[in-house]
Amino acid sequence: FFVVLVVLILFSCAFSIHANTLSSTESLTISRNLTIVSPGKIFELGFFKPSTRPRWYLGIWYKKIPERTYVWVANRDTPLSNSVGTLKISDGNLVILDHSNIPIWSTNTKGDVRSPIVAELLDTGNLVIRYFNNNSQEFLWQSFDFPTDTLLPEMKLGWDRKTGLNRFLRSYKSSNDPTSGSFSYKLETGVYSEFFMLAKNSPVYRTGPWNGIQFIGMPEMRKSDYVVYNFTENNEEVSFTFLMTSQNTYSRLKLSDKGEFERFTWIPTSSQWSLSWSSPKDQCDVYDLCGPYSYCDINTSPICHCIQGFEPKFPEWKLIDAAGGCVRRTPLNCGKDRFLPLKQMKLPDTKTVIVDRKIGMKDCKKRCLT
Repeated sequence: FFVVLVVLILFSCAFSIHANTLSSTESLTISRNLTIVSPGKIFELGFFKPSTRPRWYLGIWYKKIPERTYVWVANRDTPLSNSVGTLKISDGNLVILDHSNIPIWSTNTKGDVRSPIVAELLDTGNLVIRYFNNNSQEFLWQSFDFPTDTLLPEMKLGWDRKTGLNRFLRSYKSSNDPTSGSFSYKLETGVYSEFFMLAKNSPVYRTGPWNGIQFIGMPEMRKSDYVVYNFTENNEEVSFTFLMTSQNTYSRLKLSDKGEFERFTWIPTSSQWSLSWSSPKDQCDVYDLCGPYSYCDINTSPICHCIQGFEPKFPEWKLIDAAGGCVRRTPLNCGKDRFLPLKQMKLPDTKTVIVDRKIGMKDCKKRCLT
């Protein structure tokens, strides 16, 4: 009886870590190859090695999808250099320890944590730290606040105005290297908030402002029967998120290492990810490609053109080097100047615009000319 009892206890301890929580008495190690699985077996947390190089990471991936797809990486810029690593709870934080028992990554939460805490992997793909006896949404820390290159349903991108936290995407360095890459996808707030894709610190793409349904520069973000996009702007936050109307449909937004913002949907019948749309959609979608006072037409060659009343600043324009943009043919004459309507155009950058909702088009024109 005693022998059987001991065996049962050991069996229970070995498999308890396969639940969706990690307590302060438990740990994950690379050598034991154990993972944490969300309650509905949708997501899985564990250590992984994405290439032949001896670099190990802690990450989250889809549990049921045969094509291993990572949606979050904890220590993307501080990988373990060998197959000795441990994830545990220490002093109220999740920490990753290397072979010398030295922390190489931590959640770095502040404050006095007095009650027992647990780490939990939710069916949304959110890894959270909470008090042991509190199952509410009041988390001490959550991975959704620190995304890598992927936006999942219910995850937010943008600013938390209460804490000052800016949630943004950062691309991989390469397809199998989760190290922080060159591209980021950030929300810029102003008169009109919009997302910018940056290559290092230079803008290469912008979405345009939100019009209540989609970002005006992203016609591909159209209404769908199974996905709902949402943009919130109030005193507490400025954020973008999306929801799936069917819990059985897996979809994600990803910033690729090549600077493409993409939406993928999993197709079970073909067992592969289907690309729904990608931005920038063509060369004309690139930020400031043709320079000031110009427009871009992908169906012409060259693709850059001056607006009526303007001419190329430099002769290189015809050689498809349009960086200088266009200049006025004649100086302004404020007594005879008028406005030229431009249809089916993506609006220019709105960082410096002035908005007055109390006046109409006629008064707006008058104000611009004075």
